[in-house]
Amino acid sequence: MFFMILGVGGFLALLIGWNMLGKYMAGQAAANMTIPPQTVTSTRVVSEPWQGEQKSVGTLRAAKGADLAFDVSGIVTEVKVKSGAEVSEGQTLIELNADDLIAERRRLEANAALLKVDLERARQQLAYKGISQAEFDRAKASLTAAEAGVSQQQALVDKRRLRAPFSGRVGIVSLTPGSYVNSGTAVLTLQQLDPIMVDINVPQVQLGEIKPGQTVVLNLEAYPDKPFIGAVTAISPKIDPATRNVAVEASMPNAEDLLRAGMFASVAIQVGEPQTYMTLPQTAITFNPYGETVFLVKHSGKKDAKGKPEMPTAQSVFVTTGVTRGDQIVVTSGIKDGDEVVTSGQLKLKNGTPLIIDNRIQPPNNPAPAPQEH
Repeated sequence: MFFMILGVGGFLALLIGWNMLGKYMAGQAAANMTIPPQTVTSTRVVSEPWQGEQKSVGTLRAAKGADLAFDVSGIVTEVKVKSGAEVSEGQTLIELNADDLIAERRRLEANAALLKVDLERARQQLAYKGISQAEFDRAKASLTAAEAGVSQQQALVDKRRLRAPFSGRVGIVSLTPGSYVNSGTAVLTLQQLDPIMVDINVPQVQLGEIKPGQTVVLNLEAYPDKPFIGAVTAISPKIDPATRNVAVEASMPNAEDLLRAGMFASVAIQVGEPQTYMTLPQTAITFNPYGETVFLVKHSGKKDAKGKPEMPTAQSVFVTTGVTRGDQIVVTSGIKDGDEVVTSGQLKLKNGTPLIIDNRIQPPNNPAPAPQEH
C-alpha cells in the first residue's frame, strides 16, 4: 500500500512539474515574440483655408435657346449655314422659294415709283393752282397705300427667310435644297452658350445662406480636374410645395466652349467667410461607438543594434471631427499641425505596431470630387 501511495504521489508531482514547465516555456516564447510591422500610408496635418459650402447638383442650360421654324410652308432653295456654326443675330440661315412673292413685290415697287412721280407733278401743279387740294391729297394717299403694299409684300418675302433671332451656335443641319418644309415644324436649333446657365435645386433649410452674387463652383465628370467658377444670379421667390426645394440660377462663363446644355454637374455654393481648419482624408478617421480615433506615426529617433533608425510605431489618439468637404474632413482637436497621421491600413494596427510607410498610392483627398454617372 505504501508503494502504491508513493507511486501516485510521484505521478502527481511529475504532472504538476510538467504543467509548470509548459507555462514557463510559453511565457518565454511570448516575451521573445515581436509584433510584425504593417504597411500603411500617411500624411502630415496641415491647416488649410476652408470655405463653407452648400452642395447640390445642377443641370446646365443655354442662356438663350430656341428651335427655329418657318411661319409658312415651302420648298428650301438655299441653306446658308453649316452644322455647328456660330451665327450672328439677324443672319439669314435658310431660304424658301419666294420667286412669286418677289415678282409681285417688284410690280408693287414699280407702281409706287410711278405714283411718287405723279405726286411730285401734283405738288407742282398745286403750287400754281393747277389742281385742287383734294386732288393733291388723293395722289398723296395713293402713294402711301402703294408703299404700304410694298412693305406688306416684303414682309411675305421675309417670311421665306429664316433668320437668327440672337447670336449663338446652330445645331445639326439636316435640310437640303429641294426639301419641303411645313409651317411650324422645327428645322434648326440655336443655342447661346456663353455664358451658360445652371439650374440648381436647394432645400429650403439652406435658403437663408444663399444670396445673389455668391461664388458657385461647378464640377463635371467630363472634366474631373477642371472646376468651373460662376456666380448665383437669381433665386426663385417660390418654393416647390412637393419637394420643399427652391430653384436657384447661376451663370457660368464658357469662353472655352467646354460646357453644353443638358450636362449634369455637382455644385458647391460658397457661403459665409473662409475659416482655417486642420483637415485629413476621411479614410484616416476610425469611427467607433465610443468616439473617433486616428493613428499617429511616432518616430523614436533611436537606432537598433545594427545602427539603423528604429521603425516608427503607431499610437492611437482620440480626435473631434467636424464638417466634411468632398473626400476631406475637419479635425478640431486631438492632433496638431505637423503631426504625421496614418491615412490607410489602420484596421490592422494597435498601439506600438511597427510601421512601414509607403505613400506611392494615396487614398482620395479631393475637396471637390466630380460626380460619377453610370
